[in-house]
Amino acid sequence: MKLYRFITGVDDSEFCHRVTQALNNGWELHGSPCLSFDAVKGQTMCGQAVVKIKDGDYTRDLKLGEQ
Repeated sequence: MKLYRFITGVDDSEFCHRVTQALNNGWELHGSPCLSFDAVKGQTMCGQAVVKIKDGDYTRDLKLGEQ
């Protein structure tokens, strides 16, 4: 099965650590990152899609962040 996650957060080192952790757990980048500015909070938000191929059948109960 092919798994998909979209990691989001404030554009800071913590976001980079979350993406790095996913990459080191076998996930691969899928497309380019995206940035958006939240004018209310005054923060730049970032998102990055990641995918992973894994044996087994997909179910909605699967905890993607734990894969």
